[in-house]
Amino acid sequence: MMSPTLSPGAANLWLDETKRDAACPQGGKSLSREEELHAYREMLLIRRFEEKAGQLYGMGYIGGFCHLYIGQEAVVVGMMMAIKPGDQIITAYRDHGHMLASGMDPKGVMAELTGRRHGYSKGKGGSMHMFSVEKNFFGGHGIVGAPAPLGTGIAFANKYRNNSSVSVTFFGEGATNQGQVYESFNMAALWKLPVLYVIENNHYAMGTAVERASALAEELYNRGIAFGIQGERVDGMDVTAVKDAGERALASVRSGNGPMILEMRTYRYRGHSMSDPAKYRTREEVQDVREHRDPIELVRKRLLEGARATDEELKEIDRAVRQTVNEAAEFAQADPEPDPAELFTDVYA
Repeated sequence: MMSPTLSPGAANLWLDETKRDAACPQGGKSLSREEELHAYREMLLIRRFEEKAGQLYGMGYIGGFCHLYIGQEAVVVGMMMAIKPGDQIITAYRDHGHMLASGMDPKGVMAELTGRRHGYSKGKGGSMHMFSVEKNFFGGHGIVGAPAPLGTGIAFANKYRNNSSVSVTFFGEGATNQGQVYESFNMAALWKLPVLYVIENNHYAMGTAVERASALAEELYNRGIAFGIQGERVDGMDVTAVKDAGERALASVRSGNGPMILEMRTYRYRGHSMSDPAKYRTREEVQDVREHRDPIELVRKRLLEGARATDEELKEIDRAVRQTVNEAAEFAQADPEPDPAELFTDVYA
């Protein structure tokens, strides 16, 4: 059976759609100066951290798989600005940004990436399997689609305890074709569980464009419609749009209306993982996004053009962020490896 072929430019269809989303605001509220500066710093922290992680991987300090979040920063930062204390976060393997946005210490995250003693999983989890009970971060997960049933289970616990918390469950567009995702949708809708599913649609599942693998690829936010789950497409490159959509969706879920889906239209600049040369797309495509839709530059431009911050203020934020990241890298390289006796401790609990 022959594989379907794309018409010229079909793989870049999302570029036009994203520009259309940006040109047609979704009723988003503008951020205050403090909120915009916070978003700028948080996104910049993730960007600089991931750049450093890429360097350490190339130097051999980080082993195993390593999936960088560069380009997608607005999604998790905007969502974290929308949640309330007590809400939980769970995601897939492209998870460093979620950890940092949750408030986890960059030193502990980087130490885990390098497999060191003071990493968040004591050096046993690596890039894809870190947790923080303190920050309500329930981990990255390496199995495609796994966050959906796990996040749904967290939501079931919330409803059982009647604690008004929402499980914010992230996964990629490739996971939307997994059966366990639809089983989770069914259960969440049936029991009206407080879960918000966030699809981070970066348009390439490993090396396959979403149009080649998903029917009605332009409407992933409607994947729950058969279960009565409402969805919305969001410009995931604009932190303001993300925060606004997140607040509205969380309010609906928290009020007892059952689950919702937010499809974040975003983009990753790097390959699927560090071993992926990303030859399935052109350099021009990536450069186009960097020049016109970069989430950090979008906020920087708003701050400068609105006279809400000076260029020097933003440079100072960058300097402080770089220092934080460099300190995290130095800590991770100097931290000792776990004692071999630790191999079997904390494996199950």
